[in-house]
Amino acid sequence: MITYLGMALAAPAIVAAIGKAEAERKRAPTITFEIPIRTVSGMNAREHWRKRAKRVASERGATWKAIRNCGEPLPKLPVIVTLTRIGPTNGLDPFDNLPSSLKGCVDEIASWLGVDDRKDDRVKYECRQMRGPKWLVRVEIREATC
Repeated sequence: MITYLGMALAAPAIVAAIGKAEAERKRAPTITFEIPIRTVSGMNAREHWRKRAKRVASERGATWKAIRNCGEPLPKLPVIVTLTRIGPTNGLDPFDNLPSSLKGCVDEIASWLGVDDRKDDRVKYECRQMRGPKWLVRVEIREATC
């Protein structure tokens, strides 16, 4: 046990194990691609159901096209899928509107992976957003090491 200013710190073996796990996570195969679309929150969009269906179909089609163009094979499950919404605005509410704006992309990625996006624990989705000069969604799929 190592102490510093009277506080007990992690043993060197634990620190080494954490470092090894972090190194394995960085080595895990990663698939990255970008989808050139502007996503909107389905929760706040006051649109007719046909218009909404057309928008979601367009989002799914753009996602399918980006997946096919990246040319990567299916990753081994379990995976972590990180979707980053990029655009020239201040962003959406990260708790409600951000996940709903990425729902079409999530559905198509889940279809490609062969899983149900609501019931399968082998796929974990993380939603992020950031400012950028143009609208797009960046997708990063990496194998979970745990």
